[in-house]
Amino acid sequence: MTGFIEGVQRSQRLLFPDRLDDCIGEDDLVRVVDLFVDELDLFGLGFNRAMAARTGRPGYHPATLLKLFIYGYLNRIPSSRRLEREAGRNVEVMWLTGRLVPDHKTIAEFRRTNGDAVRKTCAQFVELCRRIGVLKGDCVAIDGKPSSRR
Repeated sequence: MTGFIEGVQRSQRLLFPDRLDDCIGEDDLVRVVDLFVDELDLFGLGFNRAMAARTGRPGYHPATLLKLFIYGYLNRIPSSRRLEREAGRNVEVMWLTGRLVPDHKTIAEFRRTNGDAVRKTCAQFVELCRRIGVLKGDCVAIDGKPSSRR
């Protein structure tokens, strides 16, 4: 197939750059999400398990799951199963989570048990976006299913 641009052979060995950081641009939105979540007082916002337990099996840090959650909504990926899939194949998500791949049940449980804290965090994130000039609209809406409390 001469005269055409050709891709690499699928059987050829490829190496990712030594650092995931090399794949993410300096002005990429995932860097904003990362910095924002790292500056939050997760315990003060009411996130469950913001402090590590002394015994038992270690779990995911709430900051990691919150970063994944915010990334999902910024990129219109609300499904826990799709977020799990993205964590295993999307370089931005790999960078954001440190190559952790929480399963969909863990992501869904995080959402279910931290609803109020996530809402508070989203309000802070919207305010940050307004301050830095990313949001210019008068109304911001996050689509969601109302919880059934009976």
